[in-house]
Amino acid sequence: MKIKSFLRTALLVSTAIIAVSSNAADKIKIATEGAWAPFNFIDQSGNLKGFDVDIANALCEKMDSPCELVKQDWDGMIPALMVRKFDAIISSMSITEDRLKKVDFTDKYYSGGLRFMGSKSNKLDISKQSLKGKVIGAQRATIAGLHLENNYSDIAQVKLYDTQEAVYLDLVSGRLDVALSDELPTYDWLKGKDGASFEFKGDSFAKNDIIGIAVRKNDPVKQKLNAALAAIIADGTYADINAKYFPFSIY
Repeated sequence: MKIKSFLRTALLVSTAIIAVSSNAADKIKIATEGAWAPFNFIDQSGNLKGFDVDIANALCEKMDSPCELVKQDWDGMIPALMVRKFDAIISSMSITEDRLKKVDFTDKYYSGGLRFMGSKSNKLDISKQSLKGKVIGAQRATIAGLHLENNYSDIAQVKLYDTQEAVYLDLVSGRLDVALSDELPTYDWLKGKDGASFEFKGDSFAKNDIIGIAVRKNDPVKQKLNAALAAIIADGTYADINAKYFPFSIY
């Protein structure tokens, strides 16, 4: 009797452990920066908000998976993903060849382009001749930052920042003559109080900038996210989230 009782107890404990492990495996931890409004930012209550956050929540609902959103500094995004600090990055990350060497990406969930911005009182154009000797800023480790380093560092002072918010601050303070950023977050900033004295300079470019969700190489969560993404596009959920932030489609 004692032996049977012991075996029965051991079986129950083993079953409980397997169940907990299974539930833990179903949980998806998603990272975003929290400093790239309107895509991801921290509201006055300290909560993560924005387009990326709404998309993440919608995808989790479609997958019927418990999700946890965490804030992660931009520079540490991919390294933290690779050491399993979280399972996916939904933080307006562009799909690039360099990043694809380290991580996988889902299908796109929006696309955009780059655009310069500067003071309305400064009538300079964005030709290389006009920007010669100027101070130009962008967030580091972004498509905009790489573009400046590759194309303007020989004729201008290129300043790179840890966050987009820091770019805006130096632009407002006059420490930058012009800045380069993704067009969509800049569009949002220009509508606000801080951006009222600034405007786009020139047309947008690099419009093949495709934004996806980064996951670890060969992680099956990629297929789940792709299926959920297709579902929220098909049922109108994506369009509703889009309309909440932009009066035009960003897909």
